[in-house]
Amino acid sequence: MLRIMGGRTTTCAGVTRRELLRAGGLSLFGSMTLPRLLRAEAESPAGRAPGRIRSVILINLYGGPSHLDMFDMKPDAPVEIRGEFQPIATSLPGLSICEHLPQTAKWMHRATLIRSVTHTYNSHNPYAVLTGFTGGNDQENYFTKRSDHPGIGAVCQYLGIEAPDMPCHVYLPAHPGYSQGLRRAGPYGGYLGRRFDPLFSVCDPTFDREFNQDKEFYNPIAPLGVPRLPSLEDLPGVTIERLQQRHSLLQQIDRATGQLEAVGDAKNLDHFQRKALSLLASNRARAAFDLSTEPAAVRDQYGSSLFGSSALIARRLVEAGVTFVAVTTESRGGGHWDSHSNNFGMLKSFNLPNLDQTGTALIEDLDRRGLLDSTLVVIMGEMGRAPKVNRTAGRDHWPLCGFALLVGGGVKEGFVLGGSDKSGAYPSDHPVTPGDLVATLYHLLGVDPELMLPDLTGRPIAIAHGGRPIEAILT
Repeated sequence: MLRIMGGRTTTCAGVTRRELLRAGGLSLFGSMTLPRLLRAEAESPAGRAPGRIRSVILINLYGGPSHLDMFDMKPDAPVEIRGEFQPIATSLPGLSICEHLPQTAKWMHRATLIRSVTHTYNSHNPYAVLTGFTGGNDQENYFTKRSDHPGIGAVCQYLGIEAPDMPCHVYLPAHPGYSQGLRRAGPYGGYLGRRFDPLFSVCDPTFDREFNQDKEFYNPIAPLGVPRLPSLEDLPGVTIERLQQRHSLLQQIDRATGQLEAVGDAKNLDHFQRKALSLLASNRARAAFDLSTEPAAVRDQYGSSLFGSSALIARRLVEAGVTFVAVTTESRGGGHWDSHSNNFGMLKSFNLPNLDQTGTALIEDLDRRGLLDSTLVVIMGEMGRAPKVNRTAGRDHWPLCGFALLVGGGVKEGFVLGGSDKSGAYPSDHPVTPGDLVATLYHLLGVDPELMLPDLTGRPIAIAHGGRPIEAILT
């Protein structure tokens, strides 16, 4: 295979390799088509470098958290904008955040806070957050398609950034959209192929009281439970015991193929089978999901909610070498931040206390174990909330301004980037796009965010979609 060595080398005519790629229908040396050249570039040293960090944990506050009621408060604005909450001082002089995040306030001197995230993709799909692409369509992205852009973890796996016997990217507690019967775009391999899809855990959340989702959608309670590895034992004729009796996993899966959900194209089946066998045989993967070995004090620190146990497993996964872990607050019956009604009641009684406890536990646990310098924790949602409180005491969708909180390796401590106007509607300075955030993660993982990979038509697509690393926040 042709290897294109070095960085921005030029042809003898002074044309850069990237300019050559942008020219379109390229064919070199007879059989070297544009897609093959792009793959060769991806596999060359130009596409990868030693990373500043080893892992990313993304905490996705599914539904869209209100920046105005959390990290970008407007205490001097009219009540219909500032809302009901009061700001409190934090460990970072001059920065105040919501009064219902008291534990978080104690470690803001360790964090980078971006208060100017902006885009126009008005959707609960994590497509923009996970790919950097903001040109998607809400309903079209309810279900992943082969033509979708790949997520961060998929690109990392494509480039071989993964530990032996461990998946490259894992989503907890289940695939995005699972509570609504959707498979929301964002995490998948897309045009790279189904073999680069992530590992999705599965869960069976319960509640400590009777809960009516239809009537209490805007008054949620914390779902309880622990994510687990998907089991092949649920498929007819496929059991761990039979594997241990030397029955071939490949033959068993062949017979059960019709019952496997989203296996993908037949050409990818062998890879799926090998991956399933590898996970079942990997003590490291199985051990990461086994919380029985965790001290009770640590589990109490994270909390007994599904979100808490997911965050704890995320720590165990990065400890075992997983590159990208995403934790979503989505669950059947509760867990969302989509506060079209009862915004302040939801935040005060449910969302903010849970995030305050679990987010703090994760940061402190990573730090205590010496993992925070090699792991970047990103806390954000797919959008912010509208500046003006509506008639039902809620805030509606608002992707034009939001926040991202970053803690850990590669980013500055005690740093605030950007701000919003007096009503929190638009960035007042340093606008940051999802593409910029994705490019920053790639950069810290040692991947060139300008790297181009071919889509299904062979067209070269930049993996961060024009986003650039946010130099101001990097160490």
